[in-house]
Amino acid sequence: MGSCLSSETRSPLPASPMGVRKRKGSRSRLGSRNPSFDFKRDEQLRKTPGRIFLNGSSEVASLFTQQGKKGTNQDAMLVWENFGSRTDTVFCGVFDGHGPYGHMVAKRVRDSLPLKLSTNWEVNIKSDEVLREVSLNGTGSRCSEDTSFLSPDESARASIDLEETEKRPEVFRTLKESFLKAFKVMDRELRMYSNIECFCSGTTAVTLVKQGQDLVIGNVGDSRAVLGTRDKNNSLVAVQLTVDLKPNLPAEAERIRKCKGRVFALRDEPEVARVWLPNNDSPGLAMARAFGDFCLKEFGLISVPEISYRHITDEDEFIVLATDGIWDVLSNEEVVDIVGSCSTRSYAARMLVESAARAWRSKYPTSKVDDCAVVCLFLDSNPNDSTAPSTEFKENIASEEQYDTDKKDDPFSPTGLDRSGTVRTSEWADGGESEETSGANDEVALDNEGTNMEVGKEWSALEGVSRVNTLLTLPRFVPNKDNKKAGGKTG
Repeated sequence: MGSCLSSETRSPLPASPMGVRKRKGSRSRLGSRNPSFDFKRDEQLRKTPGRIFLNGSSEVASLFTQQGKKGTNQDAMLVWENFGSRTDTVFCGVFDGHGPYGHMVAKRVRDSLPLKLSTNWEVNIKSDEVLREVSLNGTGSRCSEDTSFLSPDESARASIDLEETEKRPEVFRTLKESFLKAFKVMDRELRMYSNIECFCSGTTAVTLVKQGQDLVIGNVGDSRAVLGTRDKNNSLVAVQLTVDLKPNLPAEAERIRKCKGRVFALRDEPEVARVWLPNNDSPGLAMARAFGDFCLKEFGLISVPEISYRHITDEDEFIVLATDGIWDVLSNEEVVDIVGSCSTRSYAARMLVESAARAWRSKYPTSKVDDCAVVCLFLDSNPNDSTAPSTEFKENIASEEQYDTDKKDDPFSPTGLDRSGTVRTSEWADGGESEETSGANDEVALDNEGTNMEVGKEWSALEGVSRVNTLLTLPRFVPNKDNKKAGGKTG
């Protein structure tokens, strides 16, 4: 579904890119990243063994992303085997960008967050005594600037989480602190980028680290992780591992309202609660936590992840990480059944994305299909399955290497990006997208696309995306009146 929405006014709002550039007294960002440094780091990352971020598969995972009907594919994904130079460890993540620069934010978080996590993990392993002292001090280490945003319910839950943490293995205590620090530093770094505007653009992130039989998950936003496991009758069942952190959750809505943000749904989509600025009908963000989106960070939006743990058993078969383009149209049970019924594991992620695309056309024929990204991580070995990297994955790597030879000095500068001819414009066939366009969602398309807006045009992520066919009923903000009198519905 759409992630954010600006009001219908033609004048630039504080939440719009134009409004950001025209703010009085604005100062250039200090410590902005050097594009040449980013390019060298990206080159090194692409050559890292065991790191997969394009459509394809490995011995333990299957990945696939497909562009929807909105324009640039803003989803990103990653599987990194031997993570942190540990042979028994794998990192997985999917990232759903939103806003005019959402695809850039998602890609940047995909590339930078695992490095920050690995660095913090290594430091924490070497500082066990310090970590234990931090754990005894409670969850105050959770991003000092964010602790004031925690509601009473969240504070009570935090104390319970501390007790649960003490019962977990050492790897969880170490990784939990590493996740919290890495997410905090990642969000701060996004604010410093001069070539990626994150004021009203951002991304979700559902990530996991699997070390041996221990699984630790860090989640921000409304992407989701679901486990496929066997019950006592040997039937394949779905277990949801994360919570969709949306504004309709009471604790999330309470925190946002406490910080003067507004939460309500549009009349035409009463089931989708959104976050709005106090004095403007924008941006209408459909999640309560996200990287970026700094226009809302002072009004209750946070980037603090929910951290969870699971000990993997012999009954657990696979984990599916996916963006909301999957979960909007398929249930947890349907997703697990689709992956479980796939005879070839290397094709599992693509089969799931194609099933979701058909469900979009069936359930919401007047809406544009959302971008989809899926990572299927298989927990048990199956030597009889075809797990070698797929031909499609090899072709995407080749096309990216060819693109890199023609890359401009500043690949992330919005003003230096051309629209790619790989963007799909034809309608879907019954069996999914055509062969000519199957690679339109790879890294080449992400780098070439640029922004989803014309200069001076207000950003509206809901335009043609969600079930809303008109914006005429957008509630107007009226000072000194509550949301109901202003025409809005609270979420």
